[in-house]
Amino acid sequence: MKLYIVSGVSGSGKSTALHVLEDLEYYCIDNLPVVLLPAFAEQCTTDVFPQKAAIGIDARNVRKDIQQFPEILEKLKKTGISCELIFFNADDSILIKRFSETRRKHPLTQNGVTLAEAIKNERKLLDPISNCADLIVDTSHYNIYQLRDLVKSRVADKPPETLSILFQSFGFKHGVPSDADFVFDARCLPNPYWETNLRKLTGLDKDVSDFLEKQPLVNKLIEDITGFMDDWVPQYEAGNRSYITIAIGCTGGQHRSVYIVERLAQYFIKTKNNVSTRHREL
Repeated sequence: MKLYIVSGVSGSGKSTALHVLEDLEYYCIDNLPVVLLPAFAEQCTTDVFPQKAAIGIDARNVRKDIQQFPEILEKLKKTGISCELIFFNADDSILIKRFSETRRKHPLTQNGVTLAEAIKNERKLLDPISNCADLIVDTSHYNIYQLRDLVKSRVADKPPETLSILFQSFGFKHGVPSDADFVFDARCLPNPYWETNLRKLTGLDKDVSDFLEKQPLVNKLIEDITGFMDDWVPQYEAGNRSYITIAIGCTGGQHRSVYIVERLAQYFIKTKNNVSTRHREL
């Protein structure tokens, strides 16, 4: 039995994730009361119940029940069910924009509470859940199609009992990914941007790859990162960690970080079963 618990702040993409899982033939329940998790888990152990399920839990739950979530989740995992918690998040400014565009009402905007205050209150309310997450996804820089692809590749298609590794490139001038486990800075490396013929290209283009491959410092950084991850990824696997995100940043997220992410993925895909890449700024 495989069970995903999907949670997150309102407007971050939780419902989209549940819809994707439902399309992939997961038995999905949205807004299940936290106190019903044990009964649901017991039902899951029966032979007649679907072997793939996903439930959504959010701020519509009673506050005292959410506070009991860590204890309830721990009991649930002891039943032998393979259970993972995915928590979706986004920047406040992005959430406000999304609610403004869709004209939807935030579940906590009542009694004179503004949207910004409601978002802040919701984050605090959901802390007991987010603190238990196996994977936190910041959807600030995702559109709906990218989010669907991420759920399919990192969650639904993940082989059982394996560590999902995501290498992500980004530009520091656009902000550091808040959901990264490790962040490496490539801004000290020679920059193809200053080569006129390379400026409009990306790290996926051969001319840029050829330029960076000739730089000793670039190869040194890649060797250091692969050595570091070779040492520590097994420790995450030994601790039954399900997800890890390694972010590589350069100034704009166009050349150096993209190239390095591709090199790292090529290296680790030889020995790991679930390696994926994402180029945020592309």
